[in-house]
Amino acid sequence: MMRVVRHLDPGRRPFRSPVVALGNFDGLHLGHQAIMRRTVELADRLDGEPVAFTFWPHPIAVLAAHRAPTMITSLASRLDALEAAGLAGVVVRHFTRQFASFGPEEFVRDVLVDRLGVAGVVVGYNVTFGRDRAGTPEVLRELAGRHGFAVEVVPPVAIGEHTVSSSAVRRALHAGDVAHAGRLLGRPHTLVGLVRHGDHRGATIGFPTANVFPRGGMLPPDGVYAVRVGVGDEPPTRPAVANLGTNPTFGAVGRRLETHLFDFAGDLYGRRIRIALVQRLRGEVKFPSVAELVAQIRRDASAAREVLGSSP
Repeated sequence: MMRVVRHLDPGRRPFRSPVVALGNFDGLHLGHQAIMRRTVELADRLDGEPVAFTFWPHPIAVLAAHRAPTMITSLASRLDALEAAGLAGVVVRHFTRQFASFGPEEFVRDVLVDRLGVAGVVVGYNVTFGRDRAGTPEVLRELAGRHGFAVEVVPPVAIGEHTVSSSAVRRALHAGDVAHAGRLLGRPHTLVGLVRHGDHRGATIGFPTANVFPRGGMLPPDGVYAVRVGVGDEPPTRPAVANLGTNPTFGAVGRRLETHLFDFAGDLYGRRIRIALVQRLRGEVKFPSVAELVAQIRRDASAAREVLGSSP
């Protein structure tokens, strides 16, 4: 099981010869995954442990809250993804203004070398760290030579003409293009939540739904999506159609994700489910009658089945 360390005590190094991937890693997209693979490979060569060093909250949320990006995933989901990437541990550093005042050399010397005892550090090509973002890959290489640890810099990852980045994932999700976001992430963008009792209208019209009020992950625009669902710890493989929004046909309610699983008859109340967004089918619409809503749901379900039948 991956170790999560939230405080580094002087003189008590938590990992053996750690090779550290340094970054925020929001979303753990394909570029981040390349960093993780290189970290695991370098740790194996140096007979150390692969570890990530990340931050919470996002540094911009502390230094310029009005410009803070919406986080793609919750911290819990980020940790799950890092564990799945094969890391032995993660250091989650609480980001504060005091920590932001550390210069690059102070951070490397006091944190990476003295408290962690790094054998190596792996970063992306555009990483910055330390006060005023003065730490760059070139600065890191210079400090590594001075302190005696290895450094590897991972080049950008591109899909066609698109360079993979957290910002690109956010733009795709903001536009509702969950299919492109999934290509950048290397997997569908997934929301997690507990199934709660709703208005039970779905069952009365022939489309029972699992109602989730997702928190901690970036939401795309309201609308209808072809999705796959995982119940509990299972991967999201069950085909489904979902509506994200306020259900305006029945009078606006709190924003929720109502998911109809195809060919499923189990009881999901109180269960934790994962909802992987595969493709947006349409925007949310207020229908003049329940009959017209039901007819559209049938068309949505058919479209979702077709999309999911052709998507891996």
